[in-house]
Amino acid sequence: MASQVSMGAMMTCTFGVAPSTLVVLPKNKVLAEGPPAANIMDHIPIVNIPPFGMCNSMANPMVAAATAAALGALTPMPCIPVTSAPWVTGAPTVLLGNMPALDNLSKCLCNWGGAIAFTTAGTIKTMIP
Repeated sequence: MASQVSMGAMMTCTFGVAPSTLVVLPKNKVLAEGPPAANIMDHIPIVNIPPFGMCNSMANPMVAAATAAALGALTPMPCIPVTSAPWVTGAPTVLLGNMPALDNLSKCLCNWGGAIAFTTAGTIKTMIP
């Protein structure tokens, strides 16, 4: 069973080197066990999805340039998430702010090829059917 995601949920990126925590602004006016609850539109880079330390994706132009300058040795560069699409799929039967609620099974894709997923939901008791 899926859990509702709220502010402080831990995330990882397949090309990031460190975990990050989701930031949810209280615009939906719904709290889940204290902190604001998230919906699928909480995918804005830096605002909702902070950096994951360093990026290892060769699709990232900064990593590609640094790797070329190092004569082909993979050179990670600072992560700057570029998430242009919302989280997929969310919970279509539960709406927050007229959008599906975000559950811990959802994924968000970075334009540099990374898949962002949750390791913890930020809630313990709030389950989504």
